[in-house]
Amino acid sequence: MNILLAEDDLKLGKLVKYVLEKKGGYQVDWVENGEDALVYAEGSMYDVLIVDWMMPRLDGIAVCKKLRSGNYGRAILLLTAKDALQDKIVGLDAGADDYITKPFEMDELLARLRSLKRRNFAPIQSDVVAFRTFSLNRSSHQLFQNNEEIILSQREYQLLDLFLQNIGYVLTRELILDRIWGVGSDVSYKNVDITVKMLRDKLETEHEQPMIHSIRGVGYRFKNEISEKG
Repeated sequence: MNILLAEDDLKLGKLVKYVLEKKGGYQVDWVENGEDALVYAEGSMYDVLIVDWMMPRLDGIAVCKKLRSGNYGRAILLLTAKDALQDKIVGLDAGADDYITKPFEMDELLARLRSLKRRNFAPIQSDVVAFRTFSLNRSSHQLFQNNEEIILSQREYQLLDLFLQNIGYVLTRELILDRIWGVGSDVSYKNVDITVKMLRDKLETEHEQPMIHSIRGVGYRFKNEISEKG
């Protein structure tokens, strides 16, 4: 399960991320303010968002409202020190699916995540994804074009799968770096650009129109429509 954690308390954020990854076996991206939470949530596919109520730049209630106003359908778990009934009502009415009050036990957090997972908010991803003349097999990590295999490196496969999960969305270099190399890795944006170029060389032959489009100063967008240019 892929989780976005939005928490500005560095000590708590570090602990929650560690527990979710090591004890829960989840993949976790961690941001420290509401604006970044919006960018990450809208730019990638997460099963659950864990959002702190009190955050800088945009609080958790505003994040919930903005996401739900855009028909965001994934699960949102709200973290807060506010424990009054009216506060809980405000959080749920803003779009949160569940609510946990600080301080909390990590086992309770894990149990609530399992409960949200059982509700099956996210659509099931197909093992085989077809696009243009290609098909990507997620089970075997193999890419085929007209039944002929195209060999991908691990990073190229991860990048292509990320693009296919977010067709039409702009993915920032920072987001790509965090999702593929991991938060806190010592690689640079140059590694992202090189991996994109290598993937392009394998997808965009003289017979194929461009699919990976550069957004100057921001990142990349994957387009599947044959008629689109740019």
